[in-house]
Amino acid sequence: MAKKPETSSRIADNKKTAYNYFFEERHEAGVVLQGWEVKALREGKVQLTDGYVVIREGELYLIGCQINPLKTASTHVSPEAARTKKLLLKKDEIKRLIGKVEQKGYTLVPLNLHWKNGFVKCEIALAKGKAEHDKRDTIKDREGKREVERAMKSRHR
Repeated sequence: MAKKPETSSRIADNKKTAYNYFFEERHEAGVVLQGWEVKALREGKVQLTDGYVVIREGELYLIGCQINPLKTASTHVSPEAARTKKLLLKKDEIKRLIGKVEQKGYTLVPLNLHWKNGFVKCEIALAKGKAEHDKRDTIKDREGKREVERAMKSRHR
């Protein structure tokens, strides 16, 4: 039997993380959501920029991810936009991540939310914070690339 191709599409990105952190490794985690949250995600009513991942009792949780409820949200559920969401990973992956976070000064940050085969997944990264001079280097590199692209475009005209 042929395997179905994976379908995935981005819901939200956390663009600040690339500026503030160096990424060591990336992991894809499932997210425990309520029904109204899934409907709001389909409409793109999410903000991930203030989100971060914490470890509580050997489990990972996504905090600060705002999912704004739709106006047509259910009457018997009171939606809470900044609800803490549990992240799902294999136990051995969680143990390894906890070890690195506790010993080596790493932190866990959410990079994006996306759909994967009908499920909402959160890409998280084991990251180390950038110093101020590293952030300036990032900006210099980005501006340098822009200059090169502009020069290349003007030559082709």
